[in-house]
Amino acid sequence: MLKVENLCKAYGGREIVKDISFETQKGKIYGFLGPNGVGKSTTMNMITGYLAPGSGEILINDISMIKNPVKAKRHIGYLPEVPPLYPDMTVSEYLGFAAELKGLGGKEKRMEVERVEELLSLGYVKQHLIKQISKGYKQRVGLAQAITGNPELIILDEPSSGLDPRQIVEMREMIRRLKEDHTVIFSTHILSEVSSLCDHVMILSGGRLVADDTPEHLVKAYNEKQRLSLVLKGNATAAERAMDKIKDIESHKVCKEDSDSCTIEVTAKKGKDVREVLSKACIKAGYTILEMTGRQVSLEEVYLELTFLRPMKEEAEDVGSI
Repeated sequence: MLKVENLCKAYGGREIVKDISFETQKGKIYGFLGPNGVGKSTTMNMITGYLAPGSGEILINDISMIKNPVKAKRHIGYLPEVPPLYPDMTVSEYLGFAAELKGLGGKEKRMEVERVEELLSLGYVKQHLIKQISKGYKQRVGLAQAITGNPELIILDEPSSGLDPRQIVEMREMIRRLKEDHTVIFSTHILSEVSSLCDHVMILSGGRLVADDTPEHLVKAYNEKQRLSLVLKGNATAAERAMDKIKDIESHKVCKEDSDSCTIEVTAKKGKDVREVLSKACIKAGYTILEMTGRQVSLEEVYLELTFLRPMKEEAEDVGSI
């Protein structure tokens, strides 16, 4: 359906999108996830042909967006973060205009407008001026123009942005229904949307694609390492020194410390069980173990680990190039 190869984009000497490659399959929902400013919108604008890439290739059904953009765009419906609406048109007039832009006319146009109005429950406002309808309905109208003409690939940039909780639930349900006939890619930084909607997730950090898998596989991969929450009586200083000497511990960090106790999160190396050796080391160091519990990593924690901090060197290079 969509194939992106080695996509790059720079502004003013600063590389915003860095060698991104991925493929999509028909009939799935893909979440494009990452903090603000990591290149999500830039990447989506290149995929839709709105921006030219610095380098790389974008193929829609094997048609190059770079070499044959008009033909490639016929297979795409796009909803930008700010819907491209004309406030002085009625909803029906605007959708008719969108249908004409996509090459529909006459009876075919009328039938298509009626189809998308029914699909997105726009009948109540179809004769209203767009400037008179609510933010939630404006998002629906924007989504309606994206699916007008029944394109195979639907790309949505922050479709829930600015909506209230009820409208967010409605938008998610509409996106879920699109999966039946379309491949859907939508960008977001809301993890609950990914968990509830996505068959596949792509996580960007620092302009790079750092994860490309199903949510279930991402969480499973991170949970292959034993993670323990350890509560000890006393401060953490000696405990950390003891843990530094245990070869099967990958990392440890103090999460809480007061005059009476400390809480330390411990991650073992893949396939290792460190409970016994960790207990013995803490007791030898003079600690009373108040609690030791295992814990599973959530998708939110995976996301935070992949996106929270970029390497200091990379940050320094970016700042120096602005």
